[in-house]
Amino acid sequence: MKTLINMKAFKYLVSPMILLALALPVVCFAQTATAEKYVMELPQLNISDGVSLHIISPEPIQFVDLSTDNLIGDLPAENIARVKTGKAGAVNKDDLGIITVVGQSFMAQYKVNYKNSETHNTITQIQIQPEDMQPLEYPKIAFSNQELYNFSVDILKKKNKNPLREVNDFKLSIQLNNVYVISDYIFLDISFINESNLSYNIDGLKFSIEDKKIYKATNNQSLELKPEYQLYHQSQLKKNFHNIYVFKKFTYPNSKVMVIRLIEEPISGRTVEMKIKYSDILKADTF
Repeated sequence: MKTLINMKAFKYLVSPMILLALALPVVCFAQTATAEKYVMELPQLNISDGVSLHIISPEPIQFVDLSTDNLIGDLPAENIARVKTGKAGAVNKDDLGIITVVGQSFMAQYKVNYKNSETHNTITQIQIQPEDMQPLEYPKIAFSNQELYNFSVDILKKKNKNPLREVNDFKLSIQLNNVYVISDYIFLDISFINESNLSYNIDGLKFSIEDKKIYKATNNQSLELKPEYQLYHQSQLKKNFHNIYVFKKFTYPNSKVMVIRLIEEPISGRTVEMKIKYSDILKADTF
């Protein structure tokens, strides 16, 4: 049995998981936990020599298990598993094996049958269907990327009267529209506004926890925060940009502030900085 975690080639590979592509459709999972399941009850897939089968998951794949050496494959994308038969001489055509795909919130299994490719009607791709999903509970994963996406879109649709905080510099503005807390996640609703006629090429957007008052440069303690998820990825700010940034729950004392830095690419290098007090986080809304 081959179990391959976060892989690029199922036999050897290991690769870091990236964020779910935002183009994925919103999916509602109607999953019901099953105490046990037999091989004969599994949905069946047909596969042929020389034809790859692409299994498309609605969320990032955590790992794929191929139960026999009759099957090989890789992960061409974080939500796509590509599987095909092994070398023709080594394939046991009576029992190709079981494919197990594990996402962030579900597991799906398929029994694989061999089909002669001369029939010209071999399936080359499938979407994992809700009825094939066995729900999973991960203690360290409260929400899947799909769920974070859904929450972020809902927040983006909300109308905010006045921003909680706003800074302006170089005809650039950062607005903290609101803060939301859902379970162990903090959602920052942030707008960026460019009032100049020059487009702003973003070199980086950094979040950190820093001292409120810095008496000496050597005494400054800075802790970088990296979002667990962000709704959109933007490399250029022409006029307005509205986005949601999601963090695992964090706290910091009154002697420190959360700093957001929008940094432009050299040579102009315009930098805009916003400081957020912990009291702003404590006033977070929920829904």
